[in-house]
Parts: sequence; structure tokens; C-alpha cells
Amino acid sequence: MKKLILLTVFLSGALALSAQEKTTRVNETPSPDSTMVAFTRDNDLWVADMATGRETRLTYDGNELILNGYASWVYYEEIFGRPSRYRAFWWSPDSRKIAFYRFDNSKVPMFPIFLSDGQDGSLRQTRYPKCGEPNPTVMIFIADLSGSDPVMVKADFDPDLDQYFGTPFWGADSKSLFVSREPRVQNTLDLYSVSAADGSKKLIYHETYKTWLDWIEGMLFGKDGLYMVRSFETGWQQIYYLSYDGKTLRALTDGPNWRVTLRRLDEKRGELYFTAERDSRVRQALYKLDSKGRITAVSDTSMHIQSVSFSEDGNYVTATLSNLRTPPQTWKYDLRKPAKSVMLSDSKADIKDFDSLSLPELVWMTTKDGLQLPGYIIYPHDFDPSKRYPVHVDIYGGPDSPQVTDRWLPSSGRYYWYADNGIIEATLDCRASGHNGREGLDQIYRRLDSLEVLDFVQWADWLKAKPYVEGDKIGVEGFSFGGTMTALLVMDHPDAFHYGIAGGGVYDWALYDTHYTERFMDTPQNNPDGYAATRVISHVKNYPVEFDRSIDYRTGVNDSEAADSAAVAIEPVMLRINHGTGDDNVHFQNTLQMVKALQNAGKKFDLMIYTDGMHGYGGGQRDFYVNSAHEFWLKYLKNR
Repeated sequence: MKKLILLTVFLSGALALSAQEKTTRVNETPSPDSTMVAFTRDNDLWVADMATGRETRLTYDGNELILNGYASWVYYEEIFGRPSRYRAFWWSPDSRKIAFYRFDNSKVPMFPIFLSDGQDGSLRQTRYPKCGEPNPTVMIFIADLSGSDPVMVKADFDPDLDQYFGTPFWGADSKSLFVSREPRVQNTLDLYSVSAADGSKKLIYHETYKTWLDWIEGMLFGKDGLYMVRSFETGWQQIYYLSYDGKTLRALTDGPNWRVTLRRLDEKRGELYFTAERDSRVRQALYKLDSKGRITAVSDTSMHIQSVSFSEDGNYVTATLSNLRTPPQTWKYDLRKPAKSVMLSDSKADIKDFDSLSLPELVWMTTKDGLQLPGYIIYPHDFDPSKRYPVHVDIYGGPDSPQVTDRWLPSSGRYYWYADNGIIEATLDCRASGHNGREGLDQIYRRLDSLEVLDFVQWADWLKAKPYVEGDKIGVEGFSFGGTMTALLVMDHPDAFHYGIAGGGVYDWALYDTHYTERFMDTPQNNPDGYAATRVISHVKNYPVEFDRSIDYRTGVNDSEAADSAAVAIEPVMLRINHGTGDDNVHFQNTLQMVKALQNAGKKFDLMIYTDGMHGYGGGQRDFYVNSAHEFWLKYLKNR
């Protein structure tokens, strides 16, 4: 491949840069040896010598459309993740090279978000690709800084293909960059070894699946190969060994593993430590995999492991564990002599009036097609099973995003507000949550929200079968994907869920971003029927709440007796919608279109907007959201 020799521009931070310009460094990231720092400025990539402050500019074409080392929005949100803070460059282990992605947003549509501050307001504009629309074009470069002038190497990928690239990672010798690639329809994954010397690539791993594939993440690197977690073969996640040359691929585990995270590799001892839901579908434990393929639980499998920290020599691990009825404990596990493992602390003693707490109960429901789904319930204080109580249900429902984990909930947490107010609190999961591995997940492909909604309806039936549940007082609440599900439940199944608060929801999947939605739904061009069937806005017609026809609201003329009754009655069904107008993730556009459809259909609903609020509310807006939600639930579940 052709190498480009860059003209090096040395700028003295003290002499050539103003104080204002110095503050424009974005995502400062030191090299592994702490001699240099890399950053972006105005969408170009730079490095600086830590000792002298001298800066070297590596790219020169950065502008509003070309982003060097700074992620386009869809990569930031869906591939690199928000913790990346848009960083799209990576130091090599030897500190002599930097790999970076160059994004071209020229074909990505611009989405405007109006902000209300000031006399005239302003627009925040984001290149945001919605389903079926063009994605950013990506080129991958490696800058070699080992000589007097930086040398730029372009990786041998065709940027014109409709594709995604995952987060890359360096080989230990800094000679190869490993890059994963998926096509627009995300059912194929290829992993390439890219030469840092000339940009040539070699395919070392190829994977296909009938629905979608997740990226390779959280690998551990050995001398001759890497260890990774994949779920294409058994319906569950397994640990695989892949040699760096791609010639050897070997499964190291079997069985019902899920949420597997690789924690530590000790090749000299032949040990690999990982956490996973293996002995439980709602708890993770720490396990050791030895060179003979034997898997041994290190931590107590009746407790969920929340944090893990290994000693430098690998002889000990400190972990925090809990479950729904056991407060966090800190344990020190002796990995050489397990009998000498000890508990270092127990937080139970610090919890005031522990014995009087209404601790959650883990429950299970079997769907009509045989899937086991978990939930947990917090009962009101002084719960009397001979009485009847309203129920508040928390949901999310998004793919592989469980809400139910058998771990300790803070005794001062929001869930206990319901117990304080005579309301049963239930947090429930559906088949999409991942508790049944790929079996449950694969069923939602190309039809998001369909089977999952029916799972929650079956949960409502499960609740109604309890003699202590007030069957016509079941409310549901969710945000983001949970807001989508909540709106569908109240509109399509008001006999199951009578009241709902839907926050920040997607009400037409065509309005959400390409990478997330198309992973589960395919593209609108390939799956028009699926997008039409799951368009929440089209379900407005099923929502039964309309204005009282006995009152002419324009003239005030009414049937007095009916009007008096209407004035004090609480609607048997009610949906509240809330959204932040500044949301850059699920755009406020979703709620605007939903509200328009509800109004045009003459439907009665509650609406609460949060001015300039993002995808989740903070500060005073957060307090207002909590207080207004509590008021809603007291009104509709407790008639207060």
C-alpha cells in the first residue's frame, strides 16, 4: 500500500498557540509510555510531546463533514459507546503508532434540534442517519510516529461499501491492528488483521448467523491468540480461542452461559477467569476455566457478583456480592487455597432497621410457549394477603437489556416509595431480555415489540391471578425502549395495563438510528411490513380514552348529572407521555408525531415535556419528573 509522508508542523504551545486555542484539545489521551498525548482539534488529529509541549498535526482535512479521530454520531452512540466521548483513535502498545477512523458525513442527513435559550433560540444540528438512510463513510488509517516525519498508512478496506467497523484493537507487538467489519445487514462478522507497515489486511475470522451478530468486545490477549465470547453455535455464549493467524478456532466452554465477561488470563498457569450467568439466569458468578476445560465456581453462585479485582500476582481476587435479600458483602478469595477465602465486610450491619424492610421477592413466569421469565416484587409495608393492592410495573423490554438481576437494591431507592404508599412494585422482563439466550432473542428479529408486548400482557394475567392484586389498577412505566413498550401496552392492551407513563420512547422505528434499529429489524427497504406493523403511532386507534361526550367543552352545555359525575371520576385508562425537547438520541420528533396522531384521533392523554431535556433528565427536571410521576400514580392507583 502507498505510504503518505506528512509535512510535520511543529507548534510551540507556549509561543504559537493562544490560551484559547490550547483549550480546544478534545479527548486528550496519553501514550502508554506517557511520553506523548494525542487529541483532536477541529476534527483533525494531533499529537504533542509531553515534555516540551510541541504539537504535531497529523491530518489536515478536518471540517464539519470530515472527522479525523472523532466519531460520527451513530458510531459514538451505538458502536464505541457514550463513554468514548467520541474518541476514535487508539495508541499502539509501543506508543509509536496511532490508529484512527476518518468519518465522512457528506451523505448523512442533518437533524436539527431546537434549543430554547436566549431571545432567538438556537439549533443543535447532528448528522444522524435514520433507518434506511446513508451512513457515514469510514476510512481507517495508522499514523507511524517512530521516524522524524509521521508516516500515514491507509488500511485496505473499500470505503464505498455499505458497512460498519467495530472498535479496533492492537496486537501486543504493535505490528497488527485487528479490525472487525459487518455489512449493513448485521448478520455477518469478519475480523481482519491489518498490517501497520503497509495497511494490507488478512481475514482471520468469519462468522454468520440467521438474525444478527454483536461485535467482538472484551477480548483477552495471549501469546499466540486471543480469547473471545461469541454466541453463534449453541444458543448460548461460549468462550473461544482464536489464533492470531486465524488458523485455529476452538470452543473452550459449553452449557447455558450468558453475560460472559472475560476477567483475567494466566497462560502460564493455564487459567482463564470469567463472570457469567451460568448456574443462574439472574445472577452472575466468578468462574475459573482451567487448561483441561474444567469450569469451577470461585464465588458463591447464590449471590450476584458486582465487582471483581485481582491481585497483581493472580493469587487472590476481591469481589463484592449480594442478592435481592442479602446486602453487599466483600470477599477475598484465595485462588490457590480456596478454603482460606474470607469475608472482609458485610454491609448488613450498616442498614438501619434491616428486619423491617420490605425486601424484594424473586418470581418466575412461564410463557405459553415455555420460556421462563423473571421478575421481582416489593410488597407494601405491613402487607396483608387478604387485602387487595394496586400494582406499579417497571419495564424496559429492549434486546438483551434485562431489568431483573438478583442483586441488592438500596433500601432508600425509588422502588421503596411504592411500598411506603401501599402499592405493589414489580419489575418484569420479557423474552427479549436475554434470560433464555438466543432462543428468546432470535424470536424478536424483524418484529420488535410484538412478542415482547404479549409477554408483559401474560405477566399482567399472572398478577391478576393473585388474590391480593387489584386487577383494574395495574400501571406500567418505562423510559426509552421502555417508553415504547409502555405506550403499546396501554393503547393495545388497556384491559391488562390501565395506566402508563411512557418516557422518551421511539414511536416509529423509522425515526431511530440505522445501526441499532436495523440490527434487529433489518432495513425498511428489506422489511417494510415489519416497520409498518411495529409503528406505535398507527396503534393510536386502539387507545380507548376519549373526551366525555356528555359535555360540550366549547359551549359548556352539558347534562348536569353526567357532568358532576365526570368531574370527580378517575379515568379507567390513562397514558402520560413525557420527553425532553433536546433529546439527541430518541428525538422529540417521536413524541410530536405521536401527540399529533392522538389529537387528530380525539384521544385524551397526559403530556409533560422537559424543555431542552436530554435522554434522561437531570437537576430540577429530574426532581420534577419524580414528583409528577408520584402524583400521577397516587391519583390513578390510589384515587388520591
